[in-house]
Amino acid sequence: MPVSTYEAMFLLDSAKVAVSWDDSVKSVHDILSKHNAEIVAHRQWDERRLAYSVEGHKKGTYLLTYFKTEGANLKEIVADCHLSDLILRELILKVHPKLEHHMITQAMTSTPGQEEEVRREDEGEERPRRRRRDD
Repeated sequence: MPVSTYEAMFLLDSAKVAVSWDDSVKSVHDILSKHNAEIVAHRQWDERRLAYSVEGHKKGTYLLTYFKTEGANLKEIVADCHLSDLILRELILKVHPKLEHHMITQAMTSTPGQEEEVRREDEGEERPRRRRRDD
């Protein structure tokens, strides 16, 4: 079976991450490695207050990870994520081969919270008024 690149966003328990970030990342990567996944890149994406409670948690830390594995391994990876008390939610998407290099490079070069700064800058700008048909 062919090996593909996947992008995974893990929502982690902030209380456990606060104790040790490195141990938390290692725990997630151990799940991936257990199922023959090669970790390509990872970084902390952000820590946020959640819009709604997830398993009783109101705050979560996001870990963005890129890895390579066979598609058949995803079912077992997701099952192990559901058994983990560290991982509250996971989202795993297949990366299109044409976008693979760009997305991994972007993940490795951007810093946590950078997306938040860009969004704040965008919100501060005035938006042009929409023209009415009557105008």
